[in-house]
Amino acid sequence: LKAEPLVVLPTAYRLENNYPNPFNPETNIKFSLPEAQDVKLEVFDIKGHRVRVLVNENMTAGHHSVMWNGRDKNGRMVASGTYFYRIQAGPLNQTHRMLLVK
Repeated sequence: LKAEPLVVLPTAYRLENNYPNPFNPETNIKFSLPEAQDVKLEVFDIKGHRVRVLVNENMTAGHHSVMWNGRDKNGRMVASGTYFYRIQAGPLNQTHRMLLVK
């Protein structure tokens, strides 16, 4: 009889720093959800304009990772510079900074 792997669910909402940072051409954004939740993860430029919506859906509890490839909603590469990613998931509403260097 084979044992099922033990899945440990997070106990708190958490948004981690993207890695790598600075990045080129892509970076990973990790976050944790202690329960299933509607999640919105967006990227904004330094002026506050939305560049891309990475996630806008209900997600299961657990640890999640989303890759951003430095492209806008139309698939065009964005310029080098500072960008922000914001998550909204239940009580979690947090923004972190990231740097795209070409």
